[in-house]
Amino acid sequence: MEMVDYVRSIFIGNSVAEYDDALDKYFVETEAFRALIEGRVDVIAGDKGTGKTALYRMIISRQRQLPELKNIEILTAFNPTGSPVFQKLTQDKPLTEGQYKSIWKVYILSLVGNWVLSIADGEGSKKFAKLDSILRDSGLRLDSDSPATVFGKLANLVKRFLHPDSVESSLTFSETGVPIFVQKYEYSNNKKEEYQEVSHEDALRICNECVKELGVTAWFVLDRLDEAFQGYPNIEVPALRALLRTCLDMLEFSNIKIKLFVRCDLFRKIIGDGFVNLTHINANKTEIVWDEEDLLNLLCERLKENQELISSLKLTDSTNDKIFNRVFPEQVDVGDRKPTCWNWIMSRIRDGNNIKPPRNLIDLVFLAREAQLRRENREPRLYSADYPIIESDAIRRALSKLSHTRVEDTLMAEAGESVALIYKFEGQKSEHNIESLSVLLGKEGGELLLAVKQLEEIGFLEKFGQSYKVPMLYREGLSIIQGKAFNV
Repeated sequence: MEMVDYVRSIFIGNSVAEYDDALDKYFVETEAFRALIEGRVDVIAGDKGTGKTALYRMIISRQRQLPELKNIEILTAFNPTGSPVFQKLTQDKPLTEGQYKSIWKVYILSLVGNWVLSIADGEGSKKFAKLDSILRDSGLRLDSDSPATVFGKLANLVKRFLHPDSVESSLTFSETGVPIFVQKYEYSNNKKEEYQEVSHEDALRICNECVKELGVTAWFVLDRLDEAFQGYPNIEVPALRALLRTCLDMLEFSNIKIKLFVRCDLFRKIIGDGFVNLTHINANKTEIVWDEEDLLNLLCERLKENQELISSLKLTDSTNDKIFNRVFPEQVDVGDRKPTCWNWIMSRIRDGNNIKPPRNLIDLVFLAREAQLRRENREPRLYSADYPIIESDAIRRALSKLSHTRVEDTLMAEAGESVALIYKFEGQKSEHNIESLSVLLGKEGGELLLAVKQLEEIGFLEKFGQSYKVPMLYREGLSIIQGKAFNV
């Protein structure tokens, strides 16, 4: 056989969980996954590319298989593809944090309530009839319990009540009253509508009792929160702070639980100005963490799915180390003091905060495979067990493409006001001290320290003693040169 046949047979899936149809085959159950399905946490935080959406997809697809989820009904509160439903809130003026909190509670009530009533199908205790009455009186009793339908209806009602043609009394939109269960308004069609105010807690308590009567617990699950209000920072922070406060309020309900998947940087942004009862949030929160052994296992589990490859290489029942060393070279850069191939990869997929997302590893291997295929087409090799399937040059080329991609889709996409600062490093040296940074950034004193801190927080700079280095992940993407920008 030619080596190209072995290269072609390497398939490791898609690094983006939404587009990976084979994810269920090689999903690795992490501690964060176990903590979630066992009901020990409500907030799952992770950096970009660490697997939040993969975890979300797995609880959806496996909820009927896992004994821990036997009596759990998972209600997705976010449309999995397309524009996030919550972007409807960006079409009007920003509200207060308390008002956003009201909207979240009404959304929970609407989504869970419509689902409960569809399951009961006209049967159940008087509580079901009361819940039905509340939703009908508020205009939120719907035939569909899809997130887009429910939130779309809610957003339209809120917008309508914020902009009536005439009002007989002032708008009641408080933290204690469901905002659309208000007084009396008159519109251009001369039709008068009257609604009775009902407290969030009373309505949710009735809904919780109905869920309890069904003998299940409803999980109200939110993913893709970083996309919810993208481009609207004046709405994003108060709306998501209100969501965290809603999580705290919902702890009193035994059979309705909120489960949030949130990026670590967004979580820090939300609590940036302080957050009362943060310890209660942290007590119900876990972070997705990947160490190097976890990453090696993730990669090898995906390689093992290529059963024909594993069989032909006689790697069935082999260790992860043996599988990796058979596919990849011993070293990328050859030399007595040079790192092993695995250590070389680990040092180059990490950012300045030492975060090594699985996405970076998967993309690097995918790009290396593509580069190796091009090489095999130019210069075919016969298969030999003495040579790696993926060669060193292919890995180097893959790193170059990965660097350019991550600069564009992660670093610049998430840097915000720091983008202009990052561009100043383009074509410069990789290591700086505070003096060279002052010259490069054109800042001094407290302004300089703030800028450096911001670059550290987003993982673009990493401090080593008295100097700062740009991680290798971003160097080629910005044409940054190895070396010191200052005299020792």
